Amino acid sequence: MPSDIASFIGVLRSDSRADCRRTLLPLQTEGLTLVSAGKRLVDSIDLTLASDKLTAVLGPTGAGKSLLLRLLHGLISPTAGTVLWGGAPLNDAVRRRQAMVFQKPVLLRRSVAANVDFVLRPKGTAARERRDALLADVGLLERARQPARLLSGGEQQRLALARALAVEPEVFFLDEPTASLDPASVLMIEEIVAKVRRRGTKVVLVTHDQAQARRMAEEVVFLHRGRLLEHSPAERFFSAPQSDAAEAYLAGRIVL
Repeated sequence: MPSDIASFIGVLRSDSRADCRRTLLPLQTEGLTLVSAGKRLVDSIDLTLASDKLTAVLGPTGAGKSLLLRLLHGLISPTAGTVLWGGAPLNDAVRRRQAMVFQKPVLLRRSVAANVDFVLRPKGTAARERRDALLADVGLLERARQPARLLSGGEQQRLALARALAVEPEVFFLDEPTASLDPASVLMIEEIVAKVRRRGTKVVLVTHDQAQARRMAEEVVFLHRGRLLEHSPAERFFSAPQSDAAEAYLAGRIVL
């Protein structure tokens, strides 16, 4: 079974509400490093995310953005360094209080409704009402009985969002969730994510779309060659980047 699917199923089959309610924030990394085939893909990152702001992770292709998310969520293990959530090491109990949506949705071969039912699990009226509310929030209630894999690309991603939100995550990771989608689908997903953010959930978004980051980000983490070069409020990053690599990135220039 592919690791992303196995992780998805493993997390969602656990009841996050049974865990201690100690806050997951701040997120702290120290010397976070990932080495593969002798290459440092993530290079000694020290980072603290202490608020519920929407954090956009930016950088050129190959900067290590998606790898950073997977390290923070525990999908891969670092070569060196630590990840602490609320002062506690990353473990299964912490991961059960997080959710992640990938660029390509991981859907079960079931109906739209059954994909969400799989997460909610409990039977009865309350669970059905919760499922229907989630589907309504993402504009898919009328398609509840349709096979999930017959949905359009944008609809599949909205279903992935609904299913992830069913666990009521405290931290929501999004890895380029709107890549290759049409503008209308992009807007709908951004509206859903903005609503999640307003409810107090910590959102960490990887995106290659600068316009999207300008619309949504409250703070920016900028990576280049696996290194953290900038971590600043979004307004300051976009108006006055502090590194040559970030300035070149915003101007559309390639820096090797």
